[in-house]
Amino acid sequence: MGTTQLETVPEPKYWHLRTVLSEALDSEFAVGEVLPNERDLAARFGVARATLRQALEQLELEGRLQRRRGVGTTVAPPRIGVDVGPADDSWPGISDDTWHTDDCTDVTPPVPVVRLLATSPGAMVHAVRRTRFNHGQPVATELLYVPAATVPDAADSDDGATRGRSVLRELRQLQLEGQDRAVELGSAQADDARQLDRLPGAAVLVVTTRYFASGRTAAVGVSTYRADTCRLTFGESDPVALMAS
Repeated sequence: MGTTQLETVPEPKYWHLRTVLSEALDSEFAVGEVLPNERDLAARFGVARATLRQALEQLELEGRLQRRRGVGTTVAPPRIGVDVGPADDSWPGISDDTWHTDDCTDVTPPVPVVRLLATSPGAMVHAVRRTRFNHGQPVATELLYVPAATVPDAADSDDGATRGRSVLRELRQLQLEGQDRAVELGSAQADDARQLDRLPGAAVLVVTTRYFASGRTAAVGVSTYRADTCRLTFGESDPVALMAS
């Protein structure tokens, strides 16, 4: 990143710096690369550190940068697409190696999920926890709620990940009749924040998916995505490249 003195411009100085930094990220840095420290960056661009911090914070909000504990400020990977439009229906875990099965426990689901599953209040269901990765970093966590009656042949195991994979395999044996999906903006709860390496209350996108089989809801997935790492897509056949403004 070369030395650049910012001259007087009609826009806020931090915003102009944000534009210059964004162009440098595209041309000079690789995904995951650590930026120079604030003192060096401020000296190179001839700005106060407060101005530099404003620009870095803006780029972080836009998902161009990530602040990683014990590492520093790094170049963020491209945003992943979260499909919310018409698409081919498929069970979770099919042809998608970006999700990792972490655990499976029996839980009483939250009331909204109970309503979607049409189960009795207080009834226990399987909860398969999965994590989605992009360039080795966690960008989403999911709880997939599956009634035991949906997967009666799922193998029991003391190892939660093994049990979760068994539930997913049994689920995929059913004939999927359809699915629907809803997306809303939310705040990261403590467990999800810890899994995603974010602070509790950080902005997230919550995607709720219902899977239908045998004329009823067979499973409900609640996925929590880091809002700074994803973008909504609407069933396009080819990803649309996002251009930095």
